[in-house]
Amino acid sequence: MLPEPYRLHRRIDFSRTVRQGRRIGRRDLVVHVLLHDDQSSGSTPAIRVGGPRFGLIVSKAVGPAVVRHRVARRLRHICASLTAELPGGADVVIRALPGAADAPSDELLRQLHSGLRKLGALS
Repeated sequence: MLPEPYRLHRRIDFSRTVRQGRRIGRRDLVVHVLLHDDQSSGSTPAIRVGGPRFGLIVSKAVGPAVVRHRVARRLRHICASLTAELPGGADVVIRALPGAADAPSDELLRQLHSGLRKLGALS
C-alpha cells in the first residue's frame, strides 16, 4: 500500500503536474512528472511532507469498476516500490490506458520505470 505522504490528493496538484510537468507515453501508461527542484515559478506547495508524491488516473476506458480498481491497486503497489528511487520533490501522475487492464504487473513496472528514466526522474 502507498503511505499517505506519498499521495497526491488535491485537484490543483494533479493539474499542476499534468500542465507544467513533462510527459511521456508508453503502451499502457502515460507518465507525467513535475520536479519541484527544477521549477522556476514560485508556485511550489507551501508544505512538503515525505518524499515523492504519486497520483493515479484510471478512467472508465480501462474497464468496469472492478478492473479499474484492480489496475489502481497494482499501480499503487508499483509506486510504493519506487519511492526510494525518486527525488523527494517529485510529483508523478500516472494515467492508465485501456491496455493496462490486461498487462501483467511486471510489464507495468517496466513501462513506468522506463518512462521515469526518460523524463530524468530516475538515474
